[in-house]
Amino acid sequence: MASVPFDQLDGFIWFNGEFVRWADAKVHVLTHGLHYASAVFEGERAYGGEIFKLTEHTERLHESARILGFRIPWTVEEIDEACRQLLVKQELQDAYVRPIAWRGSEMMGVSAQNNRINLAIAIWEWPSYFDPEQRLKGIRLDMAEYRRPDPKTAPSKSKAAGLYMICTLSKHAAEAKGYTDALMLDWRGRVAEATGANVFFVKDGVLHTPVPDCFLDGITRRTVIGLARRRGIEVVERAIMPEEMESFEQCFLCGTAAEVTPVSEIGPYTFQVGEIARLLMNDYANEVRPGQRMAAE
Repeated sequence: MASVPFDQLDGFIWFNGEFVRWADAKVHVLTHGLHYASAVFEGERAYGGEIFKLTEHTERLHESARILGFRIPWTVEEIDEACRQLLVKQELQDAYVRPIAWRGSEMMGVSAQNNRINLAIAIWEWPSYFDPEQRLKGIRLDMAEYRRPDPKTAPSKSKAAGLYMICTLSKHAAEAKGYTDALMLDWRGRVAEATGANVFFVKDGVLHTPVPDCFLDGITRRTVIGLARRRGIEVVERAIMPEEMESFEQCFLCGTAAEVTPVSEIGPYTFQVGEIARLLMNDYANEVRPGQRMAAE
């Protein structure tokens, strides 16, 4: 699949209430979402034919749109059902699910109050965000140049397309230097997140993670916190300064695409792929596959 451009994949895309052939799911070059980033999206995964926490993702999609000032003309229930039907139509069991809503091309300019709100859903096979071999030994992260903005300057609680521009820039810069990803600080200089995943650290058996006050409180992040507490592991959400990373023993990322991925290095700081990171990686893998969960160790 990696050698085939995404616009040339086979199958169907749910597009404004209809299933259309993959190659026919097109928008005009003057679409407002392309020029002004008036688009919101979700990233979801299906495991064994079931989309994990689908309704939570769809509810967040609606909330993201509300924050950006528009309303998606399909209900949460209708979008959930469209996702399920498309997964069956694509004949996939383990897959990535991408709903996206955007302002159309009826008006071109900063103001586009009367533009149609479009919605599309694409589903494709995507086994792992990071190389499986790298995940087992821990991935390497660079320190990003760009920072997560002050919530007073950007709609940070929305999963908005425009907020990912600095993520792409940061990940590209990291990859050019041989890293897998980059860790972003916030506008205050505190640890925030990676370019597409939340971050956790371990010290003396306790999990530490940044307070999500200027970036998304990820659905996977909340799931991992729940799994840790189920294990009796203390979780502390707090402000974390970058120099504190020297004292942490373990580190991992989590997100729908990343799942739970251990980290071995962030800039000058190194970490072990330790027991808690491996335990939560396995617990999460069990959690997302209904009917296949293993008993707690």
